[in-house]
Amino acid sequence: MKLKEKLHQLRSEGRGILATNFYNLETLHGVLGAASEMNEPLILQLTESSIDYMGLETAVNLGRTGLKQFGVEGWIHLDHGGSVELAQRCLDAGFDSVMIDGSELAFEENIKITKEVVARAKKYGAHVEAELGYVAKLGQSHDDKVFTQPEEAKQFVEETGIDALAVAIGTAHGFYKKEPELQLGLLERIAEATPVGLVLHGGSGVPASQLQAAISRGICKVNLATEIKNIFMKTLQFQLRNNEEIDLRKVFPVATGEITKLVKGKLETIKNNT
Repeated sequence: MKLKEKLHQLRSEGRGILATNFYNLETLHGVLGAASEMNEPLILQLTESSIDYMGLETAVNLGRTGLKQFGVEGWIHLDHGGSVELAQRCLDAGFDSVMIDGSELAFEENIKITKEVVARAKKYGAHVEAELGYVAKLGQSHDDKVFTQPEEAKQFVEETGIDALAVAIGTAHGFYKKEPELQLGLLERIAEATPVGLVLHGGSGVPASQLQAAISRGICKVNLATEIKNIFMKTLQFQLRNNEEIDLRKVFPVATGEITKLVKGKLETIKNNT
């Protein structure tokens, strides 16, 4: 099933899918182990920095092989693609989906760059996600609030032809200093204005009740990255404290297991079977 079809199905059912970033073999196996145990589909995401770290071909092959090995229905997605050129590289490498993030550009410039990626992706039968509004990235202020507006969302989707739209409704990337308050009324109006799949970035740290409320109001893809990195590194740091073990094959699996526990909890929430 194409990702566009999957998101349409989930949105119509009031359910969601988890999109998890991975950074190496261990984080990949951690998230796939959770999806396999719970028999849930999963989107595997790669940022430009992760592609640079692992190498494009290596990263894609890891993802594809992992999905097959764990028996998970899944898709490989470029997260926060910053240029048409990067999106093209990922399309050539066989990504199922790419995101072009022009959210910091002027509205018309965002439309222009997004239309270009949509046109290119069409030749590959690939899914395209874009972003509208201000979802603070790592290191950016959480105080600046520029929410996605329904009228602009409708125009943006119609003019670009995207398949999914990441909306700014009160989340941010990274950890929160205080509990976020999602603008659920605004989300409802955005969902009424456009039929495409709606995406929630900055899912780390959002309470389960708010995630489920957002999914019930139109969000069908929830991104998770920061909590995965955090639990992996914190677990490793704890394991290596006063530990002289040098066999990484004995140390890493503990951290991988903690990722699996984390993601299983998120999957249970995002199924939204309440």
